[in-house]
Amino acid sequence: MGKSKRNSGPKQGSNRAAKLAQREAERASIDSASTRPFEGLAAECDLVALREFVPSATATAPITVDGRTITLATVLPGAVAALVREDAGTVEGFVGLQVQTQSKDVAADISSALGWVSTASAGESLEAANITDSTPALTEVLDASALLEITVHQDFNWWIPESATPAADVTATVERANQAIMPSARIEADGVVAAWWVDAGDKAHIRWVRPEGEDDVMLALARLHAAGDLHLGEGSRYAGSFRTHGLLVPVFDLDPEMHPTEWASPTKEFGDKLSEALAVDAPLTAAQLRSRDGLRGRQVTLR
Repeated sequence: MGKSKRNSGPKQGSNRAAKLAQREAERASIDSASTRPFEGLAAECDLVALREFVPSATATAPITVDGRTITLATVLPGAVAALVREDAGTVEGFVGLQVQTQSKDVAADISSALGWVSTASAGESLEAANITDSTPALTEVLDASALLEITVHQDFNWWIPESATPAADVTATVERANQAIMPSARIEADGVVAAWWVDAGDKAHIRWVRPEGEDDVMLALARLHAAGDLHLGEGSRYAGSFRTHGLLVPVFDLDPEMHPTEWASPTKEFGDKLSEALAVDAPLTAAQLRSRDGLRGRQVTLR
Protein backbone atom coordinates (compact mmCIF):
# COMPACT_ATOMS: atom_id res chain seq x y z
CA MET A 1 0.00 0.00 0.00
CA GLY A 2 2.75 2.43 0.95
CA LYS A 3 4.61 1.75 -2.28
CA SER A 4 1.45 2.35 -4.27
CA LYS A 5 0.94 5.73 -2.61
CA ARG A 6 4.52 6.79 -3.26
CA ASN A 7 4.15 5.90 -6.96
CA SER A 8 0.82 7.67 -7.37
CA GLY A 9 1.93 10.92 -5.71
CA PRO A 10 4.39 12.14 -8.35
CA LYS A 11 2.03 11.18 -11.17
CA GLN A 12 -0.82 13.21 -9.71
CA GLY A 13 1.50 16.12 -9.00
CA SER A 14 2.85 15.96 -12.52
CA ASN A 15 -0.66 16.01 -14.01
CA ARG A 16 -1.63 18.95 -11.83
CA ALA A 17 1.50 20.86 -12.79
CA ALA A 18 0.81 20.19 -16.46
CA LYS A 19 -2.77 21.44 -16.13
CA LEU A 20 -1.63 24.58 -14.31
CA ALA A 21 1.00 25.22 -16.98
CA GLN A 22 -1.62 24.78 -19.70
CA ARG A 23 -3.97 27.25 -18.01
CA GLU A 24 -1.16 29.78 -17.60
CA ALA A 25 -0.27 29.39 -21.27
CA GLU A 26 -3.91 29.92 -22.27
CA ARG A 27 -4.19 33.03 -20.10
CA ALA A 28 -0.92 34.38 -21.46
CA SER A 29 -2.11 33.73 -25.00
CA ILE A 30 -5.35 35.60 -24.39
CA ASP A 31 -3.61 38.52 -22.66
CA SER A 32 -1.08 38.77 -25.48
CA ALA A 33 -3.79 38.65 -28.15
CA SER A 34 -5.87 41.33 -26.44
CA THR A 35 -3.06 43.81 -25.64
CA ARG A 36 -3.78 45.54 -28.96
CA PRO A 37 -6.86 43.68 -30.19
CA PHE A 38 -7.26 45.84 -33.31
CA GLU A 39 -3.60 45.93 -34.29
CA GLY A 40 -3.11 45.36 -38.01
CA LEU A 41 -6.27 47.28 -38.92
CA ALA A 42 -6.02 50.77 -40.40
CA ALA A 43 -9.16 51.59 -38.38
CA GLU A 44 -7.55 50.54 -35.07
CA CYS A 45 -7.72 53.95 -33.39
CA ASP A 46 -11.31 54.67 -34.43
CA LEU A 47 -12.39 51.21 -33.30
CA VAL A 48 -10.88 51.92 -29.88
CA ALA A 49 -12.68 55.27 -29.70
CA LEU A 50 -16.03 53.84 -30.79
CA ARG A 51 -15.72 51.04 -28.28
CA GLU A 52 -14.54 53.06 -25.30
CA PHE A 53 -16.01 56.55 -25.19
CA VAL A 54 -17.93 57.77 -28.26
CA PRO A 55 -21.62 58.03 -27.27
CA SER A 56 -23.48 57.44 -30.52
CA ALA A 57 -21.96 56.71 -33.92
CA THR A 58 -22.19 54.20 -36.73
CA ALA A 59 -19.93 53.09 -39.57
CA THR A 60 -20.44 50.71 -42.45
CA ALA A 61 -18.19 47.75 -41.80
CA PRO A 62 -15.48 47.28 -44.46
CA ILE A 63 -16.91 43.88 -45.34
CA THR A 64 -19.31 42.58 -47.97
CA VAL A 65 -21.58 39.64 -47.21
CA ASP A 66 -23.93 38.61 -50.02
CA GLY A 67 -25.02 42.20 -50.54
CA ARG A 68 -26.13 42.64 -46.92
CA THR A 69 -25.04 45.91 -45.34
CA ILE A 70 -23.40 45.45 -41.96
CA THR A 71 -22.99 48.44 -39.67
CA LEU A 72 -20.62 48.82 -36.74
CA ALA A 73 -22.28 50.79 -33.94
CA THR A 74 -21.11 52.20 -30.63
CA VAL A 75 -24.00 50.64 -28.74
CA LEU A 76 -27.21 48.83 -29.65
CA PRO A 77 -30.48 48.61 -27.67
CA GLY A 78 -29.86 46.51 -24.58
CA ALA A 79 -26.10 46.65 -25.30
CA VAL A 80 -26.46 43.41 -27.30
CA ALA A 81 -23.62 42.12 -29.46
CA ALA A 82 -25.56 42.21 -32.72
CA LEU A 83 -29.00 42.40 -34.29
CA VAL A 84 -30.63 42.15 -37.69
CA ARG A 85 -33.57 44.25 -38.80
CA GLU A 86 -35.54 44.98 -41.96
CA ASP A 87 -36.21 48.52 -43.10
CA ALA A 88 -38.33 49.16 -46.19
CA GLY A 89 -37.59 45.68 -47.49
CA THR A 90 -33.82 45.90 -46.93
CA VAL A 91 -32.19 43.57 -44.40
CA GLU A 92 -29.54 45.30 -42.29
CA GLY A 93 -27.09 43.85 -39.82
CA PHE A 94 -25.67 45.74 -36.82
CA VAL A 95 -22.72 44.81 -34.60
CA GLY A 96 -22.32 46.65 -31.29
CA LEU A 97 -18.90 47.60 -29.94
CA GLN A 98 -20.01 48.67 -26.46
CA VAL A 99 -21.59 45.50 -25.11
CA GLN A 100 -22.91 44.22 -21.82
CA THR A 101 -21.15 40.84 -22.02
CA GLN A 102 -17.70 40.28 -23.44
CA SER A 103 -14.75 37.90 -23.32
CA LYS A 104 -11.08 38.72 -22.84
CA ASP A 105 -10.58 38.63 -26.60
CA VAL A 106 -12.41 41.73 -27.83
CA ALA A 107 -11.40 41.28 -31.46
CA ALA A 108 -12.68 37.69 -31.53
CA ASP A 109 -15.98 38.85 -30.01
CA ILE A 110 -16.47 41.30 -32.87
CA SER A 111 -15.39 38.74 -35.47
CA SER A 112 -17.86 36.23 -34.06
CA ALA A 113 -20.67 38.81 -34.06
CA LEU A 114 -19.89 39.75 -37.66
CA GLY A 115 -20.16 36.09 -38.63
CA TRP A 116 -23.48 35.71 -36.84
CA VAL A 117 -25.04 38.87 -38.26
CA SER A 118 -24.12 37.89 -41.82
CA THR A 119 -26.57 34.97 -41.78
CA ALA A 120 -29.15 35.78 -39.07
CA SER A 121 -32.75 36.58 -39.99
CA ALA A 122 -34.45 39.94 -39.57
CA GLY A 123 -35.78 40.37 -36.06
CA GLU A 124 -33.07 38.27 -34.39
CA SER A 125 -30.55 39.62 -31.89
CA LEU A 126 -27.39 38.21 -30.33
CA GLU A 127 -27.00 38.93 -26.63
CA ALA A 128 -23.35 37.92 -26.46
CA ALA A 129 -20.76 36.76 -28.98
CA ASN A 130 -19.82 33.08 -28.94
CA ILE A 131 -16.16 32.47 -29.72
CA THR A 132 -15.24 29.04 -31.05
CA ASP A 133 -12.10 27.39 -32.42
CA SER A 134 -13.29 28.31 -35.90
CA THR A 135 -13.76 32.03 -35.19
CA PRO A 136 -11.45 33.84 -37.64
CA ALA A 137 -9.14 36.66 -36.66
CA LEU A 138 -10.74 40.08 -37.07
CA THR A 139 -8.04 41.02 -39.58
CA GLU A 140 -9.30 38.14 -41.74
CA VAL A 141 -12.88 39.42 -41.65
CA LEU A 142 -12.51 43.18 -42.04
CA ASP A 143 -10.59 44.91 -44.80
CA ALA A 144 -7.39 45.66 -42.89
CA SER A 145 -6.47 48.62 -45.11
CA ALA A 146 -9.82 50.41 -44.86
CA LEU A 147 -10.55 53.38 -42.65
CA LEU A 148 -14.06 53.80 -41.27
CA GLU A 149 -16.52 56.30 -42.72
CA ILE A 150 -18.15 57.30 -39.47
CA THR A 151 -21.52 58.97 -38.96
CA VAL A 152 -21.80 60.75 -35.63
CA HIS A 153 -25.29 60.93 -34.09
CA GLN A 154 -26.46 63.33 -31.40
CA ASP A 155 -29.21 60.92 -30.34
CA PHE A 156 -30.23 57.26 -30.60
CA ASN A 157 -33.15 57.72 -32.98
CA TRP A 158 -31.29 55.53 -35.49
CA TRP A 159 -32.15 52.58 -33.24
CA ILE A 160 -35.64 52.70 -34.79
CA PRO A 161 -35.98 51.99 -38.54
CA GLU A 162 -37.54 54.86 -40.46
CA SER A 163 -40.31 52.62 -41.78
CA ALA A 164 -41.19 51.24 -38.33
CA THR A 165 -43.86 52.34 -35.88
CA PRO A 166 -42.24 51.58 -32.51
CA ALA A 167 -44.08 50.36 -29.45
CA ALA A 168 -44.47 52.77 -26.54
CA ASP A 169 -41.80 51.04 -24.44
CA VAL A 170 -39.29 51.21 -27.29
CA THR A 171 -39.97 54.91 -27.77
CA ALA A 172 -39.53 55.47 -24.03
CA THR A 173 -36.19 53.62 -24.06
CA VAL A 174 -34.88 55.77 -26.90
CA GLU A 175 -36.07 58.96 -25.21
CA ARG A 176 -34.26 58.01 -21.98
CA ALA A 177 -31.07 57.30 -23.91
CA ASN A 178 -31.37 60.61 -25.77
CA GLN A 179 -31.70 62.52 -22.51
CA ALA A 180 -28.44 61.06 -21.18
CA ILE A 181 -26.30 61.52 -24.29
CA MET A 182 -23.51 64.10 -24.39
CA PRO A 183 -22.96 66.06 -27.63
CA SER A 184 -19.91 64.78 -29.50
CA ALA A 185 -18.01 65.31 -32.73
CA ARG A 186 -15.09 63.80 -34.60
CA ILE A 187 -12.37 66.36 -35.25
CA GLU A 188 -11.93 66.71 -39.00
CA ALA A 189 -8.52 67.94 -40.13
CA ASP A 190 -5.71 66.73 -42.39
CA GLY A 191 -3.59 64.16 -40.61
CA VAL A 192 -5.98 63.93 -37.65
CA VAL A 193 -7.55 60.51 -37.05
CA ALA A 194 -9.53 59.38 -34.01
CA ALA A 195 -9.58 62.72 -32.18
CA TRP A 196 -12.98 63.19 -30.57
CA TRP A 197 -14.62 66.22 -28.97
CA VAL A 198 -17.33 65.84 -26.34
CA ASP A 199 -19.33 68.41 -24.37
CA ALA A 200 -19.46 67.21 -20.78
CA GLY A 201 -21.39 70.23 -19.50
CA ASP A 202 -19.10 72.43 -17.40
CA LYS A 203 -16.21 71.70 -19.75
CA ALA A 204 -15.53 70.02 -23.06
CA HIS A 205 -12.80 67.51 -23.88
CA ILE A 206 -10.80 66.21 -26.77
CA ARG A 207 -9.63 62.62 -26.52
CA TRP A 208 -7.14 61.57 -29.16
CA VAL A 209 -6.37 57.88 -29.63
CA ARG A 210 -2.78 57.65 -30.79
CA PRO A 211 -1.54 54.80 -33.03
CA GLU A 212 2.05 54.79 -31.76
CA GLY A 213 3.36 52.68 -28.88
CA GLU A 214 2.32 53.86 -25.41
CA ASP A 215 5.87 54.51 -24.21
CA ASP A 216 6.78 56.43 -27.37
CA VAL A 217 3.77 58.73 -26.98
CA MET A 218 4.50 59.30 -23.30
CA LEU A 219 8.09 60.33 -24.04
CA ALA A 220 6.90 62.70 -26.78
CA LEU A 221 4.33 64.23 -24.43
CA ALA A 222 7.07 64.73 -21.84
CA ARG A 223 9.21 66.60 -24.38
CA LEU A 224 6.28 68.87 -25.25
CA HIS A 225 5.39 69.44 -21.61
CA ALA A 226 8.94 70.48 -20.74
CA ALA A 227 8.86 72.91 -23.67
CA GLY A 228 5.49 74.37 -22.60
CA ASP A 229 3.75 73.01 -25.68
CA LEU A 230 1.45 70.39 -24.15
CA HIS A 231 -1.84 72.11 -24.97
CA LEU A 232 -4.16 72.94 -27.88
CA GLY A 233 -3.79 76.68 -27.53
CA GLU A 234 -5.86 79.25 -25.69
CA GLY A 235 -8.83 77.84 -23.84
CA SER A 236 -7.28 74.40 -23.42
CA ARG A 237 -5.16 72.49 -20.95
CA TYR A 238 -3.74 68.99 -20.81
CA ALA A 239 -5.88 66.94 -18.41
CA GLY A 240 -4.07 63.59 -18.49
CA SER A 241 -4.21 60.38 -20.48
CA PHE A 242 -5.62 56.91 -20.30
CA ARG A 243 -4.39 53.60 -21.63
CA THR A 244 -6.74 51.22 -23.35
CA HIS A 245 -6.31 48.33 -25.78
CA GLY A 246 -2.56 48.90 -25.83
CA LEU A 247 -2.81 52.54 -26.94
CA LEU A 248 -2.41 55.86 -25.16
CA VAL A 249 -5.17 58.48 -25.32
CA PRO A 250 -4.17 62.06 -24.38
CA VAL A 251 -7.07 64.12 -23.00
CA PHE A 252 -7.44 67.90 -23.10
CA ASP A 253 -9.92 70.07 -21.20
CA LEU A 254 -11.45 72.77 -23.38
CA ASP A 255 -13.52 75.93 -23.24
CA PRO A 256 -17.08 74.56 -23.71
CA GLU A 257 -18.19 77.78 -25.39
CA MET A 258 -16.07 77.05 -28.45
CA HIS A 259 -17.54 75.02 -31.31
CA PRO A 260 -15.81 71.69 -32.06
CA THR A 261 -14.83 72.90 -35.54
CA GLU A 262 -12.77 75.64 -33.88
CA TRP A 263 -10.48 72.96 -32.47
CA ALA A 264 -9.63 71.41 -35.85
CA SER A 265 -6.67 73.68 -36.60
CA PRO A 266 -5.23 73.64 -33.05
CA THR A 267 -5.49 69.85 -32.98
CA LYS A 268 -3.65 69.55 -36.27
CA GLU A 269 -0.95 71.92 -35.04
CA PHE A 270 -0.52 69.91 -31.88
CA GLY A 271 -0.36 66.72 -33.94
CA ASP A 272 2.48 68.19 -35.99
CA LYS A 273 4.41 69.06 -32.82
CA LEU A 274 3.76 65.60 -31.41
CA SER A 275 5.06 63.99 -34.60
CA GLU A 276 8.24 66.04 -34.34
CA ALA A 277 8.67 64.98 -30.71
CA LEU A 278 8.07 61.36 -31.62
CA ALA A 279 10.88 61.54 -34.17
CA VAL A 280 13.45 62.57 -31.54
CA ASP A 281 15.51 59.63 -30.27
CA ALA A 282 17.84 61.49 -27.90
CA PRO A 283 17.66 60.68 -24.17
CA LEU A 284 15.30 62.81 -22.12
CA THR A 285 16.81 65.80 -20.35
CA ALA A 286 16.43 66.24 -16.60
CA ALA A 287 13.46 68.59 -17.14
CA GLN A 288 11.84 66.15 -19.57
CA LEU A 289 12.30 63.29 -17.11
CA ARG A 290 10.52 65.32 -14.45
CA SER A 291 7.73 66.02 -16.93
CA ARG A 292 7.44 62.33 -17.80
CA ASP A 293 7.17 61.33 -14.14
CA GLY A 294 4.51 63.95 -13.56
CA LEU A 295 2.52 62.92 -16.64
CA ARG A 296 2.61 59.27 -15.62
CA GLY A 297 0.96 60.26 -12.37
CA ARG A 298 -1.99 61.63 -14.38
CA GLN A 299 -2.46 58.43 -16.37
CA VAL A 300 -5.15 55.82 -15.81
CA THR A 301 -5.74 52.43 -17.37
CA LEU A 302 -9.10 51.29 -18.73
CA ARG A 303 -9.66 47.52 -18.80
